[in-house]
Amino acid sequence: MTDTALIEAARSSKAWPFQEAQRLAKRLRDGKPDGAPVLFETGYGPSGLPHIGTFQEVLRTTLVRRAYEALTGQKTRLVAFSDDMDGLRKVPDNVPNKELLAANLGKPLSRIPNPFDTDHESFAAHNNAMLRDFLDRFGFDYEFVSSSDRYNSGAFDDALRGVLRNFDAIMDIMLPTLGEERRKTYSPVMPVSPTTGVVLQVPIEVLDADAGLIRFTDEDGSVVEQSALGGMSKCQWKVDWAMRWVALGVDYEMYGKDLTDSGVQSGKIARVLGGNKPEGLIYELFLDAKGEKISKSKGNGLTIEEWLTYGSEESIGYYIFANPKSAKQLHAGVIPKAIDDYWQFRAALPTQPLDKQLGNPVWHLLRANETLETAEAPGAGDSLSVPYSLLLNLVSVLGLEATPANLAEYVTSYTGGPIDDPALMRLIECAVNYNRDFVAPTLSKRAPAGGEVAALRELDAQLALADPATSAEDLQTMVYEIGKREEYGFESLRDWFKALYETLLGSEQGPRMGSFIALYGVEPTRKLIAEALERA
Repeated sequence: MTDTALIEAARSSKAWPFQEAQRLAKRLRDGKPDGAPVLFETGYGPSGLPHIGTFQEVLRTTLVRRAYEALTGQKTRLVAFSDDMDGLRKVPDNVPNKELLAANLGKPLSRIPNPFDTDHESFAAHNNAMLRDFLDRFGFDYEFVSSSDRYNSGAFDDALRGVLRNFDAIMDIMLPTLGEERRKTYSPVMPVSPTTGVVLQVPIEVLDADAGLIRFTDEDGSVVEQSALGGMSKCQWKVDWAMRWVALGVDYEMYGKDLTDSGVQSGKIARVLGGNKPEGLIYELFLDAKGEKISKSKGNGLTIEEWLTYGSEESIGYYIFANPKSAKQLHAGVIPKAIDDYWQFRAALPTQPLDKQLGNPVWHLLRANETLETAEAPGAGDSLSVPYSLLLNLVSVLGLEATPANLAEYVTSYTGGPIDDPALMRLIECAVNYNRDFVAPTLSKRAPAGGEVAALRELDAQLALADPATSAEDLQTMVYEIGKREEYGFESLRDWFKALYETLLGSEQGPRMGSFIALYGVEPTRKLIAEALERA
C-alpha cells in the first residue's frame, strides 16, 4: 500500500512528473479493465546510434510512471519500442562501412547487414543492443519490443487487418496533409518488394482485408499480389504509430515537439482503428553546442558513452529532469555543473518537507528504479566530500600527466582517510578525462600585473606562516581579507579571485580558493604563486 502522506502530497504536487500522473489518473479513474497494468511506452528509431536524447525519453517516462504509481497504487508496465522495421532512408554520418549501408538503402533496418565489428545479426540489432545495454546499466524496469519481431511473427497481423479494413478512412485523414506529388505515391501500408526486399513507397489496392491480400506495382514494373501480413509490409509512420497504440493498448507516451503534427494525425487514425491516443507530454528538443537540433544521423549530440567518460549516470538524469518543455543545449560543457548540482540537491533532501522533496529532481531520480511505496528516497542526504568542480581545478594544475591515482592521493590527504565512496572514485576518473579533453587544451596562465603582484606576494607570505593543516574556511578567510585591502587596488573581491584563477590556474573561473589550497596543499600552492610571479 502506498504511503498516505505521499498520496496526499502527490495529488497537489506541481512537479512535472506528478502533473503528468495526475492527468493520466483523471483519464483512467478506475484503472484498466480486469486490473491490467497501465502501459507506458517509449519509441526509438534505430537508424543511428542511440544518444542521450533517446535515453531521456525512457527516463522521463519512467519518472511519470513512478509518480503515477505513487498517486494511484496501480500496476504499470513500460515498453521500450524499437521501430526497426522501418526502411533506411539515408546513410548516417557517424557509422563505419557506409558502402554496405548504401547498398541496402530502403530495406528494413532489421534486414540490413551489421556495419559494425560486432556479433549482432543486423544494423538494427546492433543499435538496439546499444540502447538496451545503457538502459540496463541505469537499472530501468522495461520490456524491449521490436517492431520487426511483431511484424514478422504475425503479432501485428490483426492490427494490420484493421488498417486494411479502414484503408479509405485513413486515406481521408492523411491525404489533406500531404503535398500533391506525395499524394500520388502515398499508401497507409507499404509493401516489402518480393524481388529487392525494399520497403516500397507505392500505392496499393486492398483485395481482401481479412486475408491481408494487397496488389501493387513492384520496382521492376511488374504487378504483384501478395499478403501484407507476416512481415511482408510495414505501415507508414503515422499509421504505424496509431496501429501500435491500439495493438499494444498504450496509455501514455511522450514525444518531441517535432512530432506534434504526427501526434495529431496518429490520434485521429487511432480513433478510426477503435482506440484512443495515449496521454503524453510534448517535450522540447535537445540542441547541440551550436544550438542546432541533435540528430542520430549527424551524430552532433553527445553519445551515452561520451557523457559517461566525463560524468556520472546520476548527472545525466539530473540534467534531463529539469524543464522538459524548454529546449536546452546538450554538450560536454554542461556536465560539471550537472554533477555538482545533483549532489547539492541530494544532500538537501532530508531537510526538506515532503512537498518540497517531491519538487526536488533527485527525489524522483533516486526512485526511478523502484515502486514508490513510501516517501523516503534511498540515499537521500548523501554528499561528496570533494565537489567535481574542485576535482577539475586540482587536476588542471596537476597537468596532463595526472592520473586518477595521483588525484586520489590529494583527496585522501584532504579528507584524512581512504576513499570508500565509489561515486567519488568514479568522478575522479571522469575529472582526469574531462581535463585531458576539454580543460587542459584551453588553459593559459597569464602574468600578474599591477597590484596583483603585491597581493600574490602577500598571500605567499601568509601561506608561509600557515600550518599545513589549516582548514579550508580559514584559508578562504585569508584570501578574502587580502583581496579587501585597498592598497592592492581591486575594485571588488570578484576581481581578486579572477586574478587568482587566471594567474594560478589558467582559467577565468575557478573554485573557492580556500578549498583548493586545502586540497592541493599549502606548499604546492606557494609553488604556483612563485611560478606566477616569475612571469610578472
